[in-house]
Parts: sequence; structure tokens; C-alpha cells
Amino acid sequence: MTAIDDTTLKLDPEEARRARQERLERIGKWVLPLAIMVLAIVLWDRICVWNEIPQYILPRPGVVLQTLHNDAGLLFSSLLVTLRITFLSLALAVIGGVGLAVLFAQSKWVEMSFFPFAIVLQVTPIVAIFPLINIYVNNQTVKLLLCAWIVAFFPILSNTTLGLNSVDRN
Repeated sequence: MTAIDDTTLKLDPEEARRARQERLERIGKWVLPLAIMVLAIVLWDRICVWNEIPQYILPRPGVVLQTLHNDAGLLFSSLLVTLRITFLSLALAVIGGVGLAVLFAQSKWVEMSFFPFAIVLQVTPIVAIFPLINIYVNNQTVKLLLCAWIVAFFPILSNTTLGLNSVDRN
């Protein structure tokens, strides 16, 4: 067996500096965002106190946490409704957007005929469309689902169309 002398175990200064730098970067990826978040919360609290902002305009972080704790049951059930509508509208937008994008990629005249309507739907603010949805749709869940679908549909349609048109036809 050969003996390992002490010089082979020591890192050269450049390698030691690089190892230190990598360790600091790994720590910094967690510590810096956490420190900024804590600083932002403390600043939020201090601004509320220093400017005497009423609770109903901007509640302090402690009040927000207390309300989250006190109303956890109500907030959790509301979260479930929101998640259900979000995922359902996303699924419908993916089905509709990808399906229409495949049709657009197969036929250029279909794309030129219908894509402008998708653009108009995208650029029209949802606040302008919602009164019509409110008049013609009675179910609250369907209203919310339709609004979320309108927001999610166009990016899926346009990006899928772009992707399908950019690949080789064969």
C-alpha cells in the first residue's frame, strides 16, 4: 500500500475558494429570499404603525395571521371551490386550446378565419365581458368557470399553434 501524504489531501487555494463560493451560493439561495420576506413583513407592520393606517384599509401582518387562524374552516372551503374552478377551467382550456390549435395547424384558412376572434376574446377585458356572462348565465359556478376559461384559453391556443406551426410537417 502507498501512504498518502498530507499534501495530496489539501486543496489548492483556487479550489478552496471555489468550494467556499459554491457553499455560500447554496446557502444564499435560501437565506436571502427568506431574509427579504422577513424584512418585507417587518416593513409592512412598521408602515401600518407609523402611518396609523386603519385595519380595514391595510391590516397588520399579525391581524392577517389571526384572521387566517380564526376563519380557517371558511377559508379552506373557499379554497377548495377556487381550486376546483381553476383546475376545471384549465382542463377545458387545454382541451379546447390544443384541439383548436391542431385544427389551425392542419388548415391555414381555418386559422386565418378563426384566430382573429380568439385575439379579440383575449384583448377584451374580462370586466367588459362579465356583465354579458352575468345576464345570460344563471349558475354562479359556470360564470366563474367561463371567466377563468377565457383567461386561460388564449395563451394555450396561441402557444400550441405556434409550436405546431414551427415543426416540420413530416
